[in-house]
Amino acid sequence: MSDAGFFKGTTAEQDTRFADKKKKLMKSMKFGDSLENKVDMTKVNVDTLKPWIAQRITELLGIEDDVVVEFVYNQLEERFPDPKDMQINLTGFLNPKNARIFLQELWELLVSAQENIAGIPSKFLEQKKEEIKKRQVN
Repeated sequence: MSDAGFFKGTTAEQDTRFADKKKKLMKSMKFGDSLENKVDMTKVNVDTLKPWIAQRITELLGIEDDVVVEFVYNQLEERFPDPKDMQINLTGFLNPKNARIFLQELWELLVSAQENIAGIPSKFLEQKKEEIKKRQVN
């Protein structure tokens, strides 16, 4: 009689039924280049991004959806959010192509905001400057 003769078969890691689904998605999905940058949300003024997030999601979905918008806000509450994980989570609401486009744009804004002292994306600051110039001309 052998000691561990009854331990036969495969482990949970070897069995494909118990494989990590997120890991599979990470390998199969396409991600934007800017998602490689790490963002510290303590350096970002999220309130300035919220209107853009709501508007962009509405454009991509074609309807206003508060659930998806709040879902994105909640994911941005972490100090160092994982953009690839966010894209996987948003793929169910937006299709894979739109999720990739949205996250690429959002992440570029977040990286820009992180590098700015005020925590506001430089794109938004430029838009505001143009708006002020137009008001002064009129």
